[in-house]
Amino acid sequence: MAKDNFWGRMFGGAFGSQKTWDNAFNKAWYQFLGGQAAQYDYKDSTYLEKGFGINPDVFSVITQMCDKTKAVPYAVKKVKDKQSLSKLSSLRDATNGNYSTKQLADKFILESKAYEDKEMPFPLEKPNPNQTWGDILALFKLFLKMTGNFYLYMVSPENGMNSGVPKLVYVLPSHKMKIVLKENADVMYDEDPIDYYMLRDGEQNIVFPAEQVIHIKTPNPFFDLQGGHLYGLSPIRALLRNIESSNEALNNNVKTLKNSGVFGFFSGKDSAMTPEQAMQLKQRLVDMDKDSGRLAKIAGLSVPIEFTKLSVDTKDMLPFDYLKYDQKQICNVLGWSDALLNNDDGGKYDKQKEERKRVVTDNIQPDLILFDQALTERFIRKFKGYENAVLEHDITELPEMQEDYKAMIEWMQKAPLTENEKRIALKYETLNIDGMDVPWIDQGKKRIDEVGITASDVQKSYEYLKNDIA
Repeated sequence: MAKDNFWGRMFGGAFGSQKTWDNAFNKAWYQFLGGQAAQYDYKDSTYLEKGFGINPDVFSVITQMCDKTKAVPYAVKKVKDKQSLSKLSSLRDATNGNYSTKQLADKFILESKAYEDKEMPFPLEKPNPNQTWGDILALFKLFLKMTGNFYLYMVSPENGMNSGVPKLVYVLPSHKMKIVLKENADVMYDEDPIDYYMLRDGEQNIVFPAEQVIHIKTPNPFFDLQGGHLYGLSPIRALLRNIESSNEALNNNVKTLKNSGVFGFFSGKDSAMTPEQAMQLKQRLVDMDKDSGRLAKIAGLSVPIEFTKLSVDTKDMLPFDYLKYDQKQICNVLGWSDALLNNDDGGKYDKQKEERKRVVTDNIQPDLILFDQALTERFIRKFKGYENAVLEHDITELPEMQEDYKAMIEWMQKAPLTENEKRIALKYETLNIDGMDVPWIDQGKKRIDEVGITASDVQKSYEYLKNDIA
């Protein structure tokens, strides 16, 4: 099926004569950074091509983020108590998953009150014939970090009993998407000024109705009346000079290797060389460079010469120091850790162990909260029977978080909790038997008003007094 025909039949032509608004921020912001303009264009396509496409540090950081994002377990749960769910959401948002021991126990107890015991099956097992939900999550992280935007298109029947229920889901290329405002839209007062989204690829313009697109974006403080603030703010904007610097450093290293790292002039030591002698010497060097023989690099001259070096070698230029600096900046802006990039400075086990947990709570969890909230409202609740359900990713299941889990279990053994509350924290089913919903205490403990004087206590007191008088 031809792509043009498929999209043409589905959407028809463009709606009316509305204008497409490019993100004005693309054109105006970061034209100059610190008084020095970047040579790269400040466009989403440039961020992908020059950043993720060819820069090894950006590629490594984003790939690690994507792999970790799609590794987080998720579930659809039916809400039982909205008040407990509100408290649970507040706790999650306040901590980003970096719970204290008590907060982690509170999380599991609140979950038992907020949700029904059994999880619900995911309403759409496969998003489309060519991708899995893991692929969708990886692309979500990639596009959000590279462009600040993620667009998810839902294909739904227009008529029938399943009208409006998603049947297929596709990720749209963020770097090619344009937001089209409603005619005479007021971006300050209109509840929703967006008319539709448009995918622009060469001369093709494909229209997507706004109600069928889930748009997740990063915060953008740069407001303008043309709707530029309706796009997310890409963190790569602030990194573009570092990415350019890193790419140029890598290019220069390759050039240095190709040129053997030397640039300069030969001259006669005792007398000036004639032009013919200089050309003969250069041709001799060219022949030696092309010859792959074992002794090709050895030659003789009948006159003494000397060499004046004009280039600066890699030892003086310190290119690897600049590469490390750029790598650090890339990790800082993207919210990742350079200790996880297999470098020599931060590659020790204890450091990596600490940083693996930090990036999960500070980087992975906040974006997954955005994803869960958007898909709960715009996708999950479109299905029959899921009107009161929520999508939730749980980072506590990851290996990096298991030490917190162990500490929580040890704390709960001494806390005044019921045995069923402890089972809930362990994600076991509760038991409907006597004593499981009553707090237990250690056997050796007694209430102070229940403590009486025993014969043993009297005997000990008698012996104490007897020894004291003697």
